[in-house]
Amino acid sequence: MSLPPLRPVLYDEATDEVRLLDQRRLPGEERWVALGSARDVAKAIADLVVRGAPAIGVAAGYGLAVEARRGAGPDRLRESARALVRSRPTAVNLAWAVLRVSGTFHLGPAAVLKEAHAIRDEDEAACRRIGELGAPLLPPRATVLTHCNAGALATAGYGTALGIVRAAFQSGNDLRVLAGETRPFLQGARLTAWELKRDGIPVTLISDGMAGWLMKKGEVSCVLVGADRIAKNGDVANKIGTYALAVLSAHHQVPFYVAAPLSTVDLATESGEDIPIEERDGEEVTLFAGQRIAPLGVPARYPAFDVTPAELVTAIVTERGVVRSPLCEGLSSLTAAT
Repeated sequence: MSLPPLRPVLYDEATDEVRLLDQRRLPGEERWVALGSARDVAKAIADLVVRGAPAIGVAAGYGLAVEARRGAGPDRLRESARALVRSRPTAVNLAWAVLRVSGTFHLGPAAVLKEAHAIRDEDEAACRRIGELGAPLLPPRATVLTHCNAGALATAGYGTALGIVRAAFQSGNDLRVLAGETRPFLQGARLTAWELKRDGIPVTLISDGMAGWLMKKGEVSCVLVGADRIAKNGDVANKIGTYALAVLSAHHQVPFYVAAPLSTVDLATESGEDIPIEERDGEEVTLFAGQRIAPLGVPARYPAFDVTPAELVTAIVTERGVVRSPLCEGLSSLTAAT
């Protein structure tokens, strides 16, 4: 029996609330949280209840819609919008969605909700198109290495990188996935592996440090990741550890693909040097599931993202087409067509 599509962000019309699948509790528990204000949604985004660039944009849109429908005036709505944008600075989809929904404040609550619905629907449609366009990039019986989670859990539904995997698998490609664990929050282990197992797609978990050796042994057909922001020149910000995979891929001549909707492309940011990189609390490194794994008093760094230079990217798959080098020209051409 096939399972219903996985959609991690919902609007509950009966209660006028945003419902989020709490990704901190996966894979052990599928728990939904109901939120009744934009401020609650902003906190949920910062706390990683919901994560993934497109998904947090969808959540933010619904947060503003709930706020408007509960009678918030223009000043409160604008302050809520600012709080949402501040909750996670690297993913451009968040600010993009907030700006888009903010443009409907003067039209009333119904228009705000309609725009939030449109963002959600467009994102899932974009992911499905990314899947269609990207699936032919994967060779038959491919072994695809992923990092973090760029699946349905990170989007309105279906996924970007995992959308390509899903589309290829559904078309008959007998592929398998190597899911890198993605320290320190283990999105690959907890989320990607859970999603793929749920959908019956073969997946094997590896620790992050194993990737280079498996590439050397010829066990990786390609690397396929998502993105939180893509600069004008094609530099890609994604979960910390992505840059290292790109360097390894270049050395071993393994194709390195990025999948993202055009809402992730930020032409106002010239290069990766200009992308703000979120620094999270070091305790997310020194603690795991509430248990200390490093000596007390030892500091830790946690830049949540890194930047992969455009020259290390084989291609970027968007809903409007596949872009290869020179990425800057291709991205500009695709965004100009929107």
